[in-house]
Amino acid sequence: MDSVYLVVTLGAVTAGFVQGLSGFAFGLVAMSFWAWVLDPRMAATLAVFGALVGQILAAITVRRGFDLRRLLPFVLGGLLGIPLGVALLPRLDMDWFKAILGALLVVWCPAMLCAKSLPRISVGGRGGGPPPPPPPPPPPPAAVGMAGGVLGGIGGFTGTLPTLWCTLRGFEKDAQRAIIQNFNLSMLLVTMGTYLASGIVTRAMLPLFAIVAAAMLVPTLLGARLYIGISEARFRQIVLGLLTASGLALLASALPRLLERLA
Repeated sequence: MDSVYLVVTLGAVTAGFVQGLSGFAFGLVAMSFWAWVLDPRMAATLAVFGALVGQILAAITVRRGFDLRRLLPFVLGGLLGIPLGVALLPRLDMDWFKAILGALLVVWCPAMLCAKSLPRISVGGRGGGPPPPPPPPPPPPAAVGMAGGVLGGIGGFTGTLPTLWCTLRGFEKDAQRAIIQNFNLSMLLVTMGTYLASGIVTRAMLPLFAIVAAAMLVPTLLGARLYIGISEARFRQIVLGLLTASGLALLASALPRLLERLA
């Protein structure tokens, strides 16, 4: 049991710092630690609780770039997605879920990180065949918010898809953080309330809640302090790098179990 407390503490410290610095990713980072030692439902509940505590701390310390009109579609979509995610949680195969989400992050985030350095293709057009069709438009914010709400109900992963969307759209760091930070705060409040109302949170979880809250306090505030001094380009690199690392961790925790089941 002591080793479980140690892993929970290390996960909370690391995830708290990452969330303070980037404005998201508590659940992704924490689950990379906790998935090895905790029951999936308990790990998901702790991830939601820790992410909520971190977002409250971040909202107090970093308040820049807020735009209600830009934020509202995400929140409204997310509110529709949370009940679906909560309903899926008891029925979901967490190993397959983590493997699919991890693979998405590992493939997509490095591609976005390298996108600006890739050579542009100039072949085609006049004398080279018809020009390529324009890329499809990005999904609307409400749809992205709904998907984030579903992931939040499953395990506190609310910010993953909205963060990718904001990065793809090229939002500057304060605007992106304001969207993700306030979206996450709204979704996590509703998710935790739903967990409490549905009985997912039990009395046996309370000691671990206390450990998580105490362990993440200073790292979260330190990460938020460091955020203020980093550049736009560095922030983008940090965000995509963290998402990639989280994807690798999810794959590392899920693939051995899946291979064992398929053997």
